[in-house]
Amino acid sequence: MIWLFVSLAGGLGSAARFIVDSWVARHNRFNTPLGTIVINVIACFILGLATGMGIDHTMTRSWTSVIGTGFCGGYSTFSTASVEGARLILVGRPWVGLVHAGGMLVLCLLAAGLGMTLG
Repeated sequence: MIWLFVSLAGGLGSAARFIVDSWVARHNRFNTPLGTIVINVIACFILGLATGMGIDHTMTRSWTSVIGTGFCGGYSTFSTASVEGARLILVGRPWVGLVHAGGMLVLCLLAAGLGMTLG
């Protein structure tokens, strides 16, 4: 039965990603893909929170899977982030591409660490 909840959470995560990315795109004044950064940082925070709660047994393994694998798997978009970074480099904006990729990595690690600490 857990596979059903993971699947449903993945669908909810994908829908949430679409909503958040659309909102960020409408309000983005920069010529960089900020939606992907926002989405991945939030996903890493949620995953860190779920992991922290799973480690101290505040959350069951099943719910950790539903949130981590299901929701965060559907919500996060690291493949898109990789393509966006490569695209920035290929169009002649190598520093922007490197800052985009490196900045996202650092922010995501910090968000995951914060989530684990709070969880």
